[in-house]
Amino acid sequence: MVNRSDDWFRQAVRDLEHASEARQAQRHEWACFAAHQAAEKAVKALHLHFHQEAWGHVVARLFKELPDQVSVSDEMIEQARVLDNFYVPTRYPNGHPEGPPFEHYGPLQSEEALRYARAIIEFCRTNLA
Repeated sequence: MVNRSDDWFRQAVRDLEHASEARQAQRHEWACFAAHQAAEKAVKALHLHFHQEAWGHVVARLFKELPDQVSVSDEMIEQARVLDNFYVPTRYPNGHPEGPPFEHYGPLQSEEALRYARAIIEFCRTNLA
């Protein structure tokens, strides 16, 4: 089987660029979602690098399922948990008790999402080397 970890990682980096552009355009809900996607794809790239298949969208769980040779800090798992909260409610109008997603996300959330996604991507980049 061909190892596609590089493809997944390169897409993760591109998703992070998209998150940054969405933040600049004041589309904070999309910035948060794209940051989650960037982190998810980067961790999946790491799984592929170690010849594992990874399924699902919960980045914190994906971290925990990495081989023992990859040591993930508790802080990074907590950052992943924050990003995991952006997977569904950033996109669906029924993800919150009322109001569309764009009314629930602003610069504070998108800044944090980008910061955490960058940290996860750098962690994965280091472990892919």
